[in-house]
Amino acid sequence: MKITRISVFQKNLPLKDPYWLSGGRLKFEVLDATFIKIETDSEIVGWGEGTPWGHTYVPAHGPGIRAGIETMASSLLGLDPRKIELVERAMDTCLPGHLYAKQPVDLACWDILGKAAELPIADLLGGMRNSGTPAASSVSSGEPEYMMDIINRYRSMGYVAHSAKVGGSDTDKDIERIRHLESQRRDGEIILYDVNRAWTRREASIVMNAVAEFGVTFEQPSETLDDIAQIRRVTTSPISVDESLVTLQDATRIARDGIADVFGIKLNRVGGLTKARRMRDVAMAHGIQLFIMATGGSVMADTEAAHLAQSIPEEFIRACWSCQDMLTIDIAPGSGPRCVDGFITIDDTPGLAVTPDESLLGDPVAVYQS
Repeated sequence: MKITRISVFQKNLPLKDPYWLSGGRLKFEVLDATFIKIETDSEIVGWGEGTPWGHTYVPAHGPGIRAGIETMASSLLGLDPRKIELVERAMDTCLPGHLYAKQPVDLACWDILGKAAELPIADLLGGMRNSGTPAASSVSSGEPEYMMDIINRYRSMGYVAHSAKVGGSDTDKDIERIRHLESQRRDGEIILYDVNRAWTRREASIVMNAVAEFGVTFEQPSETLDDIAQIRRVTTSPISVDESLVTLQDATRIARDGIADVFGIKLNRVGGLTKARRMRDVAMAHGIQLFIMATGGSVMADTEAAHLAQSIPEEFIRACWSCQDMLTIDIAPGSGPRCVDGFITIDDTPGLAVTPDESLLGDPVAVYQS
């Protein structure tokens, strides 16, 4: 089997509501999504999606994905997409770094491999749990009641986990937010407090120590792994790392040095499933739990995350973020898993199990073929 054609589509995905990142630092209203279609000489087709959360969140942006695919296309044409790690090496050789540009190609290859093997991607990643994964919402930063209203809205849709955005120079306000949300947390409900790198070391220690009684988990409380390692020394709250978890070297350092209790693996950031499964294995080998997430995007991006999440034993998986309900557009109506009774569940459909409606994507912005 060989890759014969790569088609690239660009689609804006508007958010239903304006979204404020931690501390109100950054506002997002639309996501720049890239969809790719990989065709083969055996007529098996694979789909992938790469959707960064804007272009100011981390070093990744929509136009960069499309430029990266243009750079890599000639090295990909003619390869066997089922040989996942050979494709990975080809991309890493042709374009060092730029992991976010490689993730949609990686996903499309896993989709093809699953269809060829007649297995869902979760089974190819090691074996699929029969149970689904708790679905997590993402709660925009704001006043405590505003954030609680968002959680209640997601509760009405069945969500049982929430990533609530905190962080900023007003430590009293963050303490108020956390205490307010914790006072209304339901039994069995998961609330992760995501700082998105916004705190200084001093601010992190103030807030985390003030609410230590709740035993809540804080994600990325400061900018770097060095910062978080120092915060770890003066606080007792569990810590999750996501923005500083980019490479396998990051994962091994976090595990070896005891920097965090949870890995937050964002698939677009780390370069896709091929690299993420190695991080998964490092985490489990060290007793570290996991949140699995896209950086944003449609049901296709959510489904990629759900496949990896459902390959993780229940005792290690915390939740899987679902972005699809934040969007005004559904690019694959009737396709892919949705949040049902609080869980996202992969079935036995081979491959990714999501096929977008091409009429909704429009014409390709680029086509590369052999």
